[in-house]
Amino acid sequence: MLNNWVVIPTRLPLVLRRCHTCAAELFRASGKFRVNANHKLIDVWLLVLCTSCGETAKLTVLERVNVRSVRPDLLDRLHVNDLGLTAELLQDPAVLHRNRIALDWAGAWRLETDGPVPPGDGATDVSVRFAARIPVRPVRLIAEGCGLSRAGVERLIAEGKIVSATRLTGRLSGSFTFTLKR
Repeated sequence: MLNNWVVIPTRLPLVLRRCHTCAAELFRASGKFRVNANHKLIDVWLLVLCTSCGETAKLTVLERVNVRSVRPDLLDRLHVNDLGLTAELLQDPAVLHRNRIALDWAGAWRLETDGPVPPGDGATDVSVRFAARIPVRPVRLIAEGCGLSRAGVERLIAEGKIVSATRLTGRLSGSFTFTLKR
């Protein structure tokens, strides 16, 4: 029997970056962009707000780019402060690397399942899909989806009762499958 699980974001992740005003380390995306054009060149920043003091910081999206090289639909989305574009850009590895930031996904996702894994003597196959690039420990997902403790899941993995072609230690942000043997 195959069960399908989906990891879905519930809100935008927090941005890990030090605030210059209060030295806090968490920012939330405001969903607003600052677009500045200077003749034929354009700069675009995503505005983020400190969760502690509310200070605004800018994350560079485009820097000194020729206006003609930017797609018109992208410009439209920037001008209307498209929240979907904010989510896309926060998950873009180039934007994260350029701004030297990381994301905090704690409490920003949920696991949707077909229902509890049915008890029985047979094997149950589970397919886990990610709706966004959310780094989560597979052991945590399995524990939440099966109603077990993480230590219990680790014990089942060590006993060979949970098997997968994907390594179940560390964090994953891509789809994987596993089999639960009873």
